[in-house]
Amino acid sequence: MYKPQFNLRAGSLFLLAFFVSLSVFSQQIKNLSGANTPQDDMNPVWIGDGVLLFTRANHFQNVGGINDPGDIWMTKKNSDGQWSEAIHRKDLSTAGYDLALGLEDILTLLVFHSGSDRFGVFQYSKFGQEWNFLRPVSMPEIEKFQGSVTGSVSKGGNYIFLSGNRSDSRGNEDIYVSEKIGPVQWSEPKSLGSVINTPGQETSPYFDPSSGLLYFSSNLHLGAQGKDIFIAKALSEDFAEWSAPQKWVQLSSPGSESAVTFISPTEVVWTTTQNSDGFADLVTYEEITPLEIPNEFKAPETVAVSQQNQSENVTTVTELTPIYPSSAVGIPEVKVKEKSVETEEESLRWLVIDQKNKIRVENFRLMAKNGEEWKEIPIQNQKISDLKASGVQLLRFEAAQFFPASISLAELKTKEPNVILMTKAETGNSLLLDKVNFKRGTADLEEGDTFDFLDQIVGFLSENPDLKIRISGHTDSSGDPGLNKALSLDRAGAVRDYLVDQGVDFERLRISGWGGTRPIASNATEAGRSKNRRVELTIED
Repeated sequence: MYKPQFNLRAGSLFLLAFFVSLSVFSQQIKNLSGANTPQDDMNPVWIGDGVLLFTRANHFQNVGGINDPGDIWMTKKNSDGQWSEAIHRKDLSTAGYDLALGLEDILTLLVFHSGSDRFGVFQYSKFGQEWNFLRPVSMPEIEKFQGSVTGSVSKGGNYIFLSGNRSDSRGNEDIYVSEKIGPVQWSEPKSLGSVINTPGQETSPYFDPSSGLLYFSSNLHLGAQGKDIFIAKALSEDFAEWSAPQKWVQLSSPGSESAVTFISPTEVVWTTTQNSDGFADLVTYEEITPLEIPNEFKAPETVAVSQQNQSENVTTVTELTPIYPSSAVGIPEVKVKEKSVETEEESLRWLVIDQKNKIRVENFRLMAKNGEEWKEIPIQNQKISDLKASGVQLLRFEAAQFFPASISLAELKTKEPNVILMTKAETGNSLLLDKVNFKRGTADLEEGDTFDFLDQIVGFLSENPDLKIRISGHTDSSGDPGLNKALSLDRAGAVRDYLVDQGVDFERLRISGWGGTRPIASNATEAGRSKNRRVELTIED
């Protein structure tokens, strides 16, 4: 079991490394992928003996050809510090997505496969210079991971840190940990929690058990520009508690850094899009440079959980009060006593995100609805009690080239940032009209919130007269398919008719009705069927 060092001051760690800040370009970068390669090289893993494995996507030599989402490739470093040209490892690859996780022991390599033939984590045994397929390992719920999984085995082979998307993920990808509990048995991957995982993307975790430091890429932690490498320190043996992540400033560039691995305590390789036309390259440094790892790690800000009464500024706390004077002999009996303590209400915080790309929307306006009137209000120092007292019922977020997004006061949170997802108005993007409701079994629009929401769409379309829109209606799979398709088309038509009545040009609006043929959730549960009953708006050319 991992034994954390609980002191948060890690000490000064200025290590020598092939590393330097891309922002100052004071040292020469060595590109291990080849200049401006039109493929993504991801998730580098060092397995010793001069060998670096990584995943290369969409290369014509991949098992699945140019459409293959990722095969395992290898480059080697010789005793003179020179790196060989990367070669394809067909013995470790499939026609699906393949990812080297690292060595479980000196002769056993763990590989993640995602494809029609294999899905999950598998053991490969080394025989000479080749790797032979050995067997799958048992990891409960691994099949629930979707999309591109990244990660690595910690040194010693006791933990696998994985990044991927599951139903319990906060964002596009979250980081999880699985512990080895038998020769081929691993525990169910457990989320590292909200200190590490944000509503954005956290990928490519690398954990160093000797220091207790976790290195990972994120696009939403404080200071992230695109994707950057962040570092956090484990504060508990079960990885439930972490220090607040810090950006590894020395590694940051105007591009995106999505993974890092240590070749030794004094050398690193990482991925960057800085000089590769948007494709991720593997890079290291030719000159020895001090590696500046943050030397202090602070616990994240915590908020005591207490029972709150109806007043948002009054918290009820429980204290133990001695029945007898404190000078009495022996241990006095105690009684439970409650009292109310005035606490200062926290200001609201906002995290406005581009829903598709999972990056921050920096320049936005905050609008408040009071009665029938909308007005702009300051973004900072807003409190729920003040909003209620001034009669505000609804908040709306506006940003150039984005559809407006609204949130009611009942949905606001004070103990954590309020995440606002915004949809950019560009060709192919779709907006779920989640506040548009219909009378049950009909295409008649419900009044109230539905009209308020559609009025916001009208305003946006009026400000962007060149946009052309397709409105698509969907139902669940219950009932007659023909009737479902007709109902979905009628509902799309009802939305169009409302927009036209409010002044939107009819020729800009097209409609489709898909019935239950395009579900976004399982129809086996009512919750899933509810999600499938929807209307969407899509930007067209």
